Formats: sequence, structure tokens, C-alpha cells
Amino acid sequence: MTKTIKIEGMMCPHCESTVKKALEALEQVNEAVVSHENGTAVITLNADIDNEVLKTTVEEKDFKVVGIE
Repeated sequence: MTKTIKIEGMMCPHCESTVKKALEALEQVNEAVVSHENGTAVITLNADIDNEVLKTTVEEKDFKVVGIE
């Protein structure tokens, strides 16, 4: 299962790395492919996870989640 998180505020590869590390620290997330150019994080899950958990994880790093598909 994959989800795409739309994120505002990522400006550089360091921002990508910060978001990737935070998302991959969640045990349900196998991989996070983050792009500051596209403003997205595409995550591959091994178990279902509540969108609110994903939103909180990203927003704790000072980025804004504008949607999760």
C-alpha cells in the first residue's frame, strides 16, 4: 500500500532528508520517497496507519501537510 503526502515548506534536499527520516522512523513505513521539487512524500506501508499520525509526524518537523491520498 502506498500513500502520497502533499507537503508545503520543503525548500532543499536537507528538508527532504528530515521528512524522510521522520516518516521512516514509523514502524508501518517501509520507505519514504520525498521530493522538495514536487512537494510530496510517497510512502510505502507494511501496515495501515492513520493519516493523522502521518500529518503529525511531518508537521512536528515544521512543514505543512496539505493533503494525503
